[in-house]
Amino acid sequence: MKKWIAEFIGTCVLVTLGCGTAMLVGCDASSGCGYLLTALAFGLVIVGMAYCVGNISGCHINPAVSLAVFINKGIDGKDFIGYVIAQILGAFFGTGILALIFGVGGVEDMTGGFGANALAGVNDNYIAGLVVEFVLTFIFVLVILGVTSKNAGHGSFGGLIIGFTLVLVHILGIGLTGTSVNPARSIAPAVVAAIAGNTTPLIQLWVFIVAPLLGAAAAAFTYKYLEGKKA
Repeated sequence: MKKWIAEFIGTCVLVTLGCGTAMLVGCDASSGCGYLLTALAFGLVIVGMAYCVGNISGCHINPAVSLAVFINKGIDGKDFIGYVIAQILGAFFGTGILALIFGVGGVEDMTGGFGANALAGVNDNYIAGLVVEFVLTFIFVLVILGVTSKNAGHGSFGGLIIGFTLVLVHILGIGLTGTSVNPARSIAPAVVAAIAGNTTPLIQLWVFIVAPLLGAAAAAFTYKYLEGKKA
C-alpha cells in the first residue's frame, strides 16, 4: 500500500507542476521559452520524485513505465494494477489542484485545456501522433530500463539521467502532441478539460493511451533482448 501511495503522490506532483507550468507559460510555436520551461518542469519533477519516492515504489509515476517493469518481471500483477490505479488517481488529484488554482484563482490557462495532450502540432493526424508518442515513449522507457538495470553503474545519478531524458523527449514532442509518454498524465487533464467544455483532448485521448503503452512494451522486449534474457 505504501508503494501505491508513493505512486499517487509522485503522479500528483508531476501533473500539478508539469501541466501547471504548461498552463501558465503556454506551449504555442511562437513561445520557445514556454517549450523549455515546460520540458524542464516535467523533467525536474522526475528528478525530485526519483530521490523522494524512488526507494519506496521505484518512482514509475507512469502506467507505461509500470507496464515495462511488469513485462521485465520487476513487479507482479497485483502491484502493476495497484500502481496504475494510484497513478491515475494521483493525476486526477493534481488536475483538481490546477482547477482550483486556474479556475477559482482566475489565472489564465495558456494551453486552453489543463495542459492536456492534443494533435494540433501534427494537424490532427492520428498516424503522426501515434508515431511521435510511440517513438518518444520507446526512447524514454528504454533509458529507464537501462539506468535501473542491475548491470548499470550509474549509482546515485539515475534520477538525473531519467529526468533529463524526459526533458529531451519533451523538447521535440511538445510542439507535436504536447508530449504524453504517460497515459495517466493524459487521462486526467483530458477528462477535466472536457468537463470545462474543451472536448478535443478527450476525443484524441486514445492516442495517448495506446501509443505510450505500445512504445513501453516494445522498449521492454527490446531491452530484454539486448540484455540477453529470454523474451
